[in-house]
Amino acid sequence: MKPKRILKPPFFEIGPKSYLYGDDVLNLAMIADKAAEKYRVNILFTTPLVELRRVAENCRHLFVLAPHMDFLSPGRGLADVLPESLAAAGAAGVMLNHIEKPVPLDTLEHTLRRADELGLLTVVCTGTIEQAIAAACLHPDVIVAEPAAQIGTGKASDMSWVKASIDAVKAMDPKILVLQGAGISNGEDVYKVIFAGAEATGSSSGVVKAPNREVMVDEMISSVRQAWDDRQKKQ
Repeated sequence: MKPKRILKPPFFEIGPKSYLYGDDVLNLAMIADKAAEKYRVNILFTTPLVELRRVAENCRHLFVLAPHMDFLSPGRGLADVLPESLAAAGAAGVMLNHIEKPVPLDTLEHTLRRADELGLLTVVCTGTIEQAIAAACLHPDVIVAEPAAQIGTGKASDMSWVKASIDAVKAMDPKILVLQGAGISNGEDVYKVIFAGAEATGSSSGVVKAPNREVMVDEMISSVRQAWDDRQKKQ
């Protein structure tokens, strides 16, 4: 088993989902790669599966994630996502249980164990506090806490949700990193969430639908750095 890459806060997740394909995915990844280096912020880039190897081979600073995987082992299986194939393609980790690709809890547990076997970072999405607690019992590396109703709306979570979800996860396992997502549309949203106590946040539509993606990525990642630094000064 290869060791997992070490992920430290603050960090940010960018996921083009199916908004982008082909060269547009790689172009966005390279923009994110430069911002990660410039601001010393770890960026998780959840890429469409067919672009994973190309992104991994062209970006030095990103944690490249697959958007899903199955828990099968090498052998029979058609059209499933083999964990070993992701590791061989250069994935640093995998995102699981997104609202657009949910999996049952028992399946999630098996898939997390397979990821651990291969040294893949595990990121589990949850839409409620109860789901976050259940996921925390399985001890992934990162839990994404994003109210399902706010995904893609451009309306960020209120700060009471940010605190409640962090407290719930950390009570189960203080080692789990918590990413506060959903509705992040600009640098101001990013700053508020990080300064309020989140270790990370992220954006999909807020980045890919921006008039200038490079400007928006720079704005968001610079806000991560500024909010984190300001928070450290306050403590």
